[in-house]
Amino acid sequence: MYPLLVQLHSYLRYFVLFFLVLVVIRSFYFWQKKLIFNNQTNKLSLYLLIVTHLQLILGLILYSISPNVQLTHMASAMKDPIIRYWTVEHISLMIIAVILITIARISMKKLKTDTAKHKRLFFLNIVALIFILAAIPWPHTAVGAGRHFLFGFF
Repeated sequence: MYPLLVQLHSYLRYFVLFFLVLVVIRSFYFWQKKLIFNNQTNKLSLYLLIVTHLQLILGLILYSISPNVQLTHMASAMKDPIIRYWTVEHISLMIIAVILITIARISMKKLKTDTAKHKRLFFLNIVALIFILAAIPWPHTAVGAGRHFLFGFF
């Protein structure tokens, strides 16, 4: 079951990144052009919130069953960069990103002007994107060695 969940978590990241980049680009463009905050932008931010929270749930399940997470011997886990990454770094950065995306969605709805809504979506989501990109186990890193980034091809 663990390999299936890892694969699902890995594939779902593409949806998270797709919607996150789309919301960032769209909110920046609409903010700069002072365009209205329409239903399509609202739905995109909602879809981003949904896939992000699905990814979080999968991640938390994986965290609880992963052989790479070591909660019982934290002192020794902190000395091993790979165990430390999976036990502390990855989950911490990803939870911060989910919180930022959630705050962006909730707080944006309370703003009065369309420009303020786009600006809020842009800034909080761009920071979330930076956290996510920093927390992805890229193939060229020690924690990502042997992993494939694009559907198992690269």
